[in-house]
Amino acid sequence: MRTYFYTGFPGFITSRLIAEAFEQNICDEAYVVVEECQSLNAEVVAATLLTRYPTKQIHIIEGDITLPNLGLTDVVVEELAPKISVLWHLAAIYDLAVTRTLAWRVNVHGTSMVNDFAKQLPNLSRYMYFSSAYVAGTRTGKLKETELSTPVAFKNYYEETKFEAELLVEDCKAELPITIVRPGIVCGHATTGETNKFDGPYFLMNLINRLSKLPTVPYIGKSKAKTELNVVPVNYIIEAATYLALTDEAIGETVHLTDPNPHPIQEVYRIMVKEMTGQYPFGNISLNVARRVLANKKLRIYFGVEQQALDYLAWQANFDTTVADRLLKNSTVKCPDFIAILPVLITFYEAHKKDSAKQVNIL
Repeated sequence: MRTYFYTGFPGFITSRLIAEAFEQNICDEAYVVVEECQSLNAEVVAATLLTRYPTKQIHIIEGDITLPNLGLTDVVVEELAPKISVLWHLAAIYDLAVTRTLAWRVNVHGTSMVNDFAKQLPNLSRYMYFSSAYVAGTRTGKLKETELSTPVAFKNYYEETKFEAELLVEDCKAELPITIVRPGIVCGHATTGETNKFDGPYFLMNLINRLSKLPTVPYIGKSKAKTELNVVPVNYIIEAATYLALTDEAIGETVHLTDPNPHPIQEVYRIMVKEMTGQYPFGNISLNVARRVLANKKLRIYFGVEQQALDYLAWQANFDTTVADRLLKNSTVKCPDFIAILPVLITFYEAHKKDSAKQVNIL
């Protein structure tokens, strides 16, 4: 029986990775480690998945990735370890406004504990670690998959701790069959628009939704052709990562799962405003003014935008996908064009924008 082990369940991406593994019949049973506070939600998500795949199994184990053995008993580890063929580590704090203490405990220390756990798995064929393309921090220009250089600074603690965590995983490549994936900003499904959280590009949609009460919606910041918005739909991430987990050539590699042909952010914003309001944007609000506005918590909550999100509107960098292109060239996996799928994403957003469960808790 082929057994996969996951952290990050019942999260949006982890749940869909399990569904994809079941759909392709490459996994018969999945073990998921979840915190006690997530157990009930995990049971609901697992039950929903199993209605589609009744011959498969999902085993929910309460644990904590920040503890030795992920908080599992020695008996459980002894029984489970020989079964696991592929380990997926996705559990992390993804919030741009996260505090350093919490981000470090989960993202860095938690990854250290998962690394130690992986070293106990005698039949492990792959350790799939989800990093982030934004480990680059404030570095600019072309960012290569083969580089993991310390930047001058990071835009937030999420970036900093994902960088430190990736260093830990990188150090394990000599003794474990590791593939590191660095996703770009993830949006909803390219066909259905479905997503579980309105962050990333949805911060712009929240902003436009509020600004649409004005006679015209202004641009935010000045247009700079080198400032790109690199957004990839969740189905691309799922399909690409699933393929890479089965590809021996991906062992030891770090892969940018980013858009190889991203658009300038002002072009994306322009089309987004047109799609949502029926008019193109007019006028301009400088980034400095926008930052001062979002320094006020009440206004951040009103606009539904984390202040740290503005840092990406002027960041001039692009992600090289040489390794990804090589590893995926014989597959059918392709990254959809973001502007082409915007209408689908916006339709889903408009239908669910009043759902508080999908809106980020603005700090």
